[in-house]
Amino acid sequence: MAGSDPAAAAGVAGTGATGGRRVVVVGAGMAGVQTAVALRDQGHTGPVVLIGAEPHQPYDRPPLSKALLLGTAEGSAFEVDFEALDVELRLGVEVSGLRPADRELDTEAGPVPYDVLVIATGAVPVTLPGSEGVPGVHLLRTLDDAERLRPVLADQHDVVVVGAGWIGAEFATAARGAGCAVTVVEAADRPLAGALPAEAAEPMAEWYEESGAQLLTGARVDRVEPGQVVLEDGRVLPAGAVVVGIGARPATGWLAGSGVDLGPDGAVLADDHLRTSVPDVYAVGDCASFPSARYGTRLLVHHWDNALQGPRTVAAAVAGAQARPYDPVPYFWSEQFGRFVQYAGHHASADTTVHRGDPADAGWAVAWLRDGALVALLAVGRPRDLAQGRRLIESGEPLDPALVADASVPLKSAVLT
Repeated sequence: MAGSDPAAAAGVAGTGATGGRRVVVVGAGMAGVQTAVALRDQGHTGPVVLIGAEPHQPYDRPPLSKALLLGTAEGSAFEVDFEALDVELRLGVEVSGLRPADRELDTEAGPVPYDVLVIATGAVPVTLPGSEGVPGVHLLRTLDDAERLRPVLADQHDVVVVGAGWIGAEFATAARGAGCAVTVVEAADRPLAGALPAEAAEPMAEWYEESGAQLLTGARVDRVEPGQVVLEDGRVLPAGAVVVGIGARPATGWLAGSGVDLGPDGAVLADDHLRTSVPDVYAVGDCASFPSARYGTRLLVHHWDNALQGPRTVAAAVAGAQARPYDPVPYFWSEQFGRFVQYAGHHASADTTVHRGDPADAGWAVAWLRDGALVALLAVGRPRDLAQGRRLIESGEPLDPALVADASVPLKSAVLT
């Protein structure tokens, strides 16, 4: 699957000037907004329509679990002058279907024609079964979600967080900072079990206790009732509020029956130029997977940097420019419990793990190598390691594992000469 090219199989041309063709972008998050901006940067002069399901001016999501949640920031709207870019914004509009034969989208406001379509609908959070409609249960994905949670923190409710992933950790950090009593319930045996292997994630469990939060691992929720969470083992946790952070799935349900190929995870199966199986339809950001030659597999990356980089590839393809295949080094970062956590790469293919520094210290890292070359790096409080590591992943240069393990040696100095 990693090497497949669904667009080529469908007979899609790789390049070709777009002239005055009408480009419609569905999704007004980072990926959609950056696609509109990149189209103008690439010289596309035709109409550009940006459709967003939310009524708010397009905004950035990372502050939702940080400054905006705590009330230390007024907003996170993108500083983009859409009028100056001649981009038509259609906000508060839900898209319900795609009819490629007619080159039209179905929306609640009526059909929207397109010449070129870019799917940038992102992802939606996974809900906790049985919790829908229970008072006091929250998700944290949108601006409205953050606004609903701000008074929870301000009133210092007892909070139960379901899921010790990135969102769970960041919300727990904010809630402890606001003075809330916090209990985090995680079904796996460690935090971030779905994102990192045990050798990297296990040290992070101590951060919860240090912050005053209680972390319950190997714990499953049986049901959520007003004011409490009942675990499968019978324990009852008081909960003035429950925040669910158990993952997200691509927001692609509206593409059913459209002919756009989706993977088993629901992601649009884009090719290495982010084209889909349908002519003149592209996909970018959290809703799309792409084949990575670097890692020999198909990647689905639910992080900010992917939503920033992918639009440049889409815009180049739409504008008819020659562009390299899309194969970035995945990157993301998180602020939790007073620590700055960064990760670059994809560790699944590694054959060697190298620890760099002591997890008991303020700064440490874990490096993953394959055939002597760096393929992924986790850095806690070591931003220089991350910056150098990211370049080393891109270059593929072989490294000396002994020097990688020496935290006093710059990573770039570990290159074998």
